[in-house]
Amino acid sequence: MASVELRHLAKSFGRVEAVRDVSLAIGDRELVVFVGPSGCGKSTLLRMIAGLEEITSGELLIGGKPMGKVAAADRGIAMVFQSYALYPHMSVAENMGFALKMLGTPKAEIDAKVTAAAATLQLGELLGRKPRELSGGQRQRVAIGRAIVREPDVFLFDEPLSNLDAGLRAQMRVEIARLHAQLATTMIYVTHDQVEAMTLADRIVILNQGRIEQLGAPLELYERPANRFVAGFLGQPRMNFIPAFATPSEAGVALSIFATDRPLLRLGRDAAIEPGAAIDVGIRPDAITVSDRPAPEALAGTVVVVEHLGGSSLLYMQVDGVKELITVEQRGKTRLAAGQTAWLGFDAANVHLFGPDGRRIP
Repeated sequence: MASVELRHLAKSFGRVEAVRDVSLAIGDRELVVFVGPSGCGKSTLLRMIAGLEEITSGELLIGGKPMGKVAAADRGIAMVFQSYALYPHMSVAENMGFALKMLGTPKAEIDAKVTAAAATLQLGELLGRKPRELSGGQRQRVAIGRAIVREPDVFLFDEPLSNLDAGLRAQMRVEIARLHAQLATTMIYVTHDQVEAMTLADRIVILNQGRIEQLGAPLELYERPANRFVAGFLGQPRMNFIPAFATPSEAGVALSIFATDRPLLRLGRDAAIEPGAAIDVGIRPDAITVSDRPAPEALAGTVVVVEHLGGSSLLYMQVDGVKELITVEQRGKTRLAAGQTAWLGFDAANVHLFGPDGRRIP
């Protein structure tokens, strides 16, 4: 197995900087997920590790060895792509063993490795079938099996579940997590789906415009986002943001909604905020309480849309002075309906504050 180290990696396509000065150390047997919006550089970064994109500047090491002059085929990696790319005229067994056959591996050894990989992926009964006879999830498992038989030092996954429906994606997430535990190998996984990132990763790398915004364990990033971008990106439904400004109060500092001067939140004297400062107040939907009755210091709003999800309900509410709708998540069913007035409350302990530069205020 092997560690992967990126030292000031950069990639440019003409004047476009796709990856900018990325440094990262991925430990042996770690599962790290690259996540971010479209165009953030995550797939380009993965392809640089695989040797499919030339590195503009910086250094890449796998297992402590520089990879600058090492061909993709000699890096000890195996890559699973978004497209299954299976040979339609070959059986499952032939697809899985094809790369080994091209390397001149003895047939008995190929058969043994294919059988072992098929058992791991629960494909044993499908080895004689052609790809057209398989479901999408089965085809993706064949593509993963094709990587497993090569016994690589590092697995690379480039959005492997994006072509599957929601049910199959959930099933395959479990399969990949189980596979990582069973194989105990280094894996780097690229996705735009934050649910995949949160459920699969030992650590998440959040990328934006070719740079790392934050790196850490899933719950660490969720509970202590470094900036407004990370806070808004991680979490489903996404975090609410309310523009506010700070004013002095008897207890320390008070925050009021920027557009209406409506008092929003009281902070203690230890709050590191200067009076008059512009603040974005972030609050996750599940940290907001909602009532159909007025309450002291509660924020009045109008219900615009209600989504009944079975185990929970989502309320989208219009609050005076806040441009975007406020999303509230309630457990179970809700009695509120579109057009009703409701009152929102939240605890200062569950609020995230971000300054004018977007950085989190402790």
